[in-house]
Amino acid sequence: MGQRKNFDVVVIGSGPGGEGAAMQAAKLKMSVAVIEQFPLIGGSCIHWATIPSKTLRHMATQIVTFKSDPLFMPLVSGTAVQISFSEILARAKDVISKQVSLHSTHYSRNKVEVIHGRALLIDANTVRVDKGFGLSEDITAKYMILATGSRPFHPEGINFSHPRVFDSDTILELRDEPRTVTVYGAGVVGCEYTSIFRALGKKVTLINNRTKLMSFLDDEIVDALSYHLRDEGVVIRHNEFVERVSHEDDKVILDLKSGKRVASDILLVSIGRIGNSENLGLERLNVAVNQRGYLVVNSNYQTTVPNIYAVGDLTGFPNLASSAYDQGRYAALHIMEPDRENGGIDAPLGIYTTPEISSIGKTEQLLTAERVPYEVGQASFRHLARSQITGRKVGMLKILFHRENLQILGIHCFGQNASEIVHIGQTVMSQKGAANSMRYFVNTTFNYPTMAEAYRVAALNGLNRVAG
Repeated sequence: MGQRKNFDVVVIGSGPGGEGAAMQAAKLKMSVAVIEQFPLIGGSCIHWATIPSKTLRHMATQIVTFKSDPLFMPLVSGTAVQISFSEILARAKDVISKQVSLHSTHYSRNKVEVIHGRALLIDANTVRVDKGFGLSEDITAKYMILATGSRPFHPEGINFSHPRVFDSDTILELRDEPRTVTVYGAGVVGCEYTSIFRALGKKVTLINNRTKLMSFLDDEIVDALSYHLRDEGVVIRHNEFVERVSHEDDKVILDLKSGKRVASDILLVSIGRIGNSENLGLERLNVAVNQRGYLVVNSNYQTTVPNIYAVGDLTGFPNLASSAYDQGRYAALHIMEPDRENGGIDAPLGIYTTPEISSIGKTEQLLTAERVPYEVGQASFRHLARSQITGRKVGMLKILFHRENLQILGIHCFGQNASEIVHIGQTVMSQKGAANSMRYFVNTTFNYPTMAEAYRVAALNGLNRVAG
């Protein structure tokens, strides 16, 4: 046992939540240590989830754009333009390496000590770090911030050790080039990988155990995505459940409870995630954990043990890197200001299907249930000059606003660069009083031609509905 170190704050996990907490605590002049069990910092976000999948998606989209661009079509007509999944993965690894290097400098520049090893809470103020090879050290701190993230859920009856069965982490180890892919689970991850594989020219079957894709989104946006995926050749099966998964030498077979049978070269299972809360010593401290392994926290991200905080994916929805970082920052701020009130983090959703989806605020179905008198302003991307120039004409911007005071209630976007476009609406929504109004978009000059111009078009469309 080495000499015991003492800190103001110990953060367990170096993903977005852990980094946000550590950086904010350091800037508040607290002594901070970060414990990371893997050799490289960054957590699931950099190594297995956000960065790799978004890099894959970008490369796949570039291939589709190249093949469909009228300028290049004569050059590729009749030729097989193929880039393998493993070749794209090599590009993702390059991005990962650069991200690890960048984020490592954040810790060194802010004098945050990074300790590699597996953390085990001995008591509310002590964590033991197992460094392997029989070496360990105890570290004490006034406060603990847990940011150990989540991992793919593995349902019973599916053999994930089989070389043709993958989850969203292990799919990054795919070496063979499949012709057919079955995706079981139509949440965010399932829909994103469905888009990626289809863009790479694979035959994809998407098995959804619900009535529609991503029911938390606006109905019209979900319908647009479903239509687009089917138009691209994806087979979608709703309300289906897997009865049995079997394997042959050259395929994996799903027998569904409805009696259908689906065979493909590989199976990607993406039916949710669970929190990385086991083996942390939480039981001995009576830290409350729900059945999905997520820690129960209050509005200040405190667990049932007040000096132990939890942030990011370890606490469940919304499972966004952006939200995790902000939660980490707020937890560190709350340590210094216990009376601080959390006004809530209103973060946009970004879903990197092809095309993208992004939204913030309320949906039509929610506003209808709340009996809010709202109206809709829409802009179809196919009518925008910028979309016509780029050839990416699929998509729409939808603004929901109050009929009487014109306050913006929700922004929903489907199409190229949706995750960027949504931030304009987010900024206006965050304003107080009359500044949050549809009139802002009508009275503001947007560069032409741009995708941002969609806001002016949608605002005029919506205000015309009210006036008419």
